[in-house]
Amino acid sequence: MGKFKLTVIMAIFILMLAACSSADNANSETEDNEPEASEQEEEATEPATVEITDAHGTVTVPVNPKNVVALDNRTFETLADWNIELAAVPKAVMTSDSPYVIDENVQDIGNHREPNLEIIAAVDPELVIVGQRFSGYYEDIKKLVPNAAVIDLNVDVSEEASAPGENLVNGFKETTLNLGKIFDKNEEAEQLIASFEQAIEKAKSAYNGSDRVMSVIVSGGNINFSAPHTGRVWGPLFEIFGWIPALEVENTTTDHQGDEISVEAIAQSNPDWIFVLDRDAPISGETDKVPAQDVIDNSPALQNTTAVTEGQIIYAPMDTYLNESVQTFIELFENMANTLAK
Repeated sequence: MGKFKLTVIMAIFILMLAACSSADNANSETEDNEPEASEQEEEATEPATVEITDAHGTVTVPVNPKNVVALDNRTFETLADWNIELAAVPKAVMTSDSPYVIDENVQDIGNHREPNLEIIAAVDPELVIVGQRFSGYYEDIKKLVPNAAVIDLNVDVSEEASAPGENLVNGFKETTLNLGKIFDKNEEAEQLIASFEQAIEKAKSAYNGSDRVMSVIVSGGNINFSAPHTGRVWGPLFEIFGWIPALEVENTTTDHQGDEISVEAIAQSNPDWIFVLDRDAPISGETDKVPAQDVIDNSPALQNTTAVTEGQIIYAPMDTYLNESVQTFIELFENMANTLAK
């Protein structure tokens, strides 16, 4: 074989090796760029909707819905902390520093007494979150936006409830988990619930089981009795923590201002502790607003009670009346735990 033929054969052989190497590299790059089968399957099975059980039954809700309307005061802080955008809210019954109140792009539905429900239809929501003050409008809203998912997260802590304390605790847990599912914030939801449960246990451990507790709501400069067991904020906590009421009366109400029982009657019960909700503090435009602490400090009838003489008074967070979020109750329970343990 001549040198020329040998040279040609070697050249061809080298070209073939180079071609094979290029093909192998191309196949390797293709395999590297393709997601694994399990990843493809995971993407394909990611749910577009979730099933939520609310106060009326099971509702199918889109995950990460667009144009969300929220009307439940127990949800605003959680949604804000998770950076969830909202299309419309009832700004009149929200704290003035809420990012949703400050944002002019968020529509204002007004308060629950005279809400402008037409705004809900105008923003064309995929989800409307109902609860607390707006729970009575549930059916009206469903008719107004028939193509939207409407969920009612209201929790029954009324006089008709057999276990208002249990309802409140479970309600916070279920609401937080449901919001986590809807907005793909499951880890954040679990963390909130863990903090909530821990705060409850700390507050339980701090109570000595014998001190007598009086809960009141201060509004318009008046001190009103807040009935144990039922109603907003304080009532269900008697069941949760096993507090002994300093005073129990019949035919109490569960409204926002408490019961008009005389301060003298409250003083005569001589509570070891007084727990106070300042109704007016977070409300803008209140003309006769007097800080609850000033009202308690300047009440002659209360000055000789054990609670006042020993300085055993606990105030709910200042924004509680308009912000009954799980975060608010975590803050309240932690403060109770630290104060009761002293």
